[in-house]
Amino acid sequence: MSPIEAQIARFGPSYRWLATGTVMLGTIATTATATIVNIAMRDIAGAFGLGQDQVQWLSTAFLASMTATMLITAWALDRFGYRRAFVGALSLFIAGSLLGFVSNSGAEVILARILQGSASGIIQPMAMVVLSQVFPPAQRGKAMGIYGVGVVLAPALGPTVGGIMVDQYDWRFVFLVVVPFCVAGMAASMFILPDIDRNASAPRRRFDGIGFLLLVCALTTLLTGLSNGQREGWDSFFIIGMFVAAIFSAAGFIIWELVAPQPLLSLRVFTNMRFSAGCVVAFALGAGIYGSTYIVPLFVQSIQGYTPTRSGLLLMPSGLMLGVLFPIAGMLSDRLPPHIPVIAGLAIFALSCWLSGGADVDTPFWTMAGWVVLGRVGLGVIMPALNAGGLRALPADKLAQGSGSLNFVRQLGGAFGVNLLSVVIDRRSSFHGDALAQAMTASNAAAAESINRLAIIVGHWGNPFGSRLPQGVDPSSMAYLESMLVPKAQLFAYQDGFFVVAIFFFLAIIPAWFMRGKPRSTVAAKSIAAAGAPKP
Repeated sequence: MSPIEAQIARFGPSYRWLATGTVMLGTIATTATATIVNIAMRDIAGAFGLGQDQVQWLSTAFLASMTATMLITAWALDRFGYRRAFVGALSLFIAGSLLGFVSNSGAEVILARILQGSASGIIQPMAMVVLSQVFPPAQRGKAMGIYGVGVVLAPALGPTVGGIMVDQYDWRFVFLVVVPFCVAGMAASMFILPDIDRNASAPRRRFDGIGFLLLVCALTTLLTGLSNGQREGWDSFFIIGMFVAAIFSAAGFIIWELVAPQPLLSLRVFTNMRFSAGCVVAFALGAGIYGSTYIVPLFVQSIQGYTPTRSGLLLMPSGLMLGVLFPIAGMLSDRLPPHIPVIAGLAIFALSCWLSGGADVDTPFWTMAGWVVLGRVGLGVIMPALNAGGLRALPADKLAQGSGSLNFVRQLGGAFGVNLLSVVIDRRSSFHGDALAQAMTASNAAAAESINRLAIIVGHWGNPFGSRLPQGVDPSSMAYLESMLVPKAQLFAYQDGFFVVAIFFFLAIIPAWFMRGKPRSTVAAKSIAAAGAPKP
């Protein structure tokens, strides 16, 4: 009798729901934290003097560490058992939350996010494994639906709660909001989740330490090079060294995973073209989910002057819409070829980002909220069909590996999406700033007239800067113009960021088209549903 079967015999049929509630406590905490800190980014940047290229690590570090550790979930369950792995991961998460609360520098906050992300990468796949173990195939759909609603609502309500914490207390409290859920999950797991099976005769899974180190090295060096390129110079020795190290680490990881007896990531499933096409779409999906929750709060706070609470409220309708749409999208994915809802969802989300690219300082709250809701409609249509369509392309014995690979690629897309979006905004801010500054010359009649009028106003009220510029323009006039041009350059940069995401999603329609294929039999469909989560 397995440990889970022993628990079912002990608690009876109600054990399934007790286990679901227990793992959901941990999942709610980790999924909410993925977006809740985005609301406080501007305050954290101001507290520690972080630039755009540095503050994005609050999101990127979380997603990158989560991407790496989610591959060790199977080993952790096999080595420590459900209870110890769950309690250990939540303990690490609480440690990261407390570190974020007491941080005295930007580096400490980023380290706190790494700890939180490392724990989240273990907890979220573990929850899927537990549900697939405690529920029979006929009831897994209902369990996944209830679990999915909780997973969707947590990121929807998290930014709002985080905004209230920032406005009413301090940005540090966003790290403590989810700690009670973690403590409750740890307490419940001590009684509900099974311990390790000490009588099992099967050999324990070996930890692929070499593969894990190569993956961490590849992610760290590549993301570091991308995020620091604007600051250090793209042709600097440091940046080139980071990219070279990333290339060698990634190549080493791929080679090692192909020959390792128990690899972290099964790369052979990518030889299936339809599955690989689904993974490309999954990468875009991750970039869209996390990239939009990163750029929207920064845009409305930096450009439109929203408070953190107001920016959190802006995201709430979209999260609620996603929760309502999930069951409907699931039914559509069962009745339509998967590539049809995936293509439709990509087009809808791309349209949402394209409309958001036209936002400015005067865009009304509900107009912006409506565009975000439209984007979430697109994501809600994509997600069920993508999971079903990607796995439908694989044979039954590859479903578990395919599910893990699909989740890995989606999280990888989130990490790179936030990082690259930050680079785009940073570079385009400099570009538009230079373009606007070059227009302020004597040969530009409108610019010269504006400078002269400002000089008259400042001259009438006095010049606080003292001496005049050689051209006869006082420094206070130029300082005033700079205070107007910099926000304008930032506005243009954020608009470019929305357009880049829109173009990226329009291009993702091409690989989505290659997901089409002949419908599988009912038996195969049931096998896919039974293997919806990676097994330890």
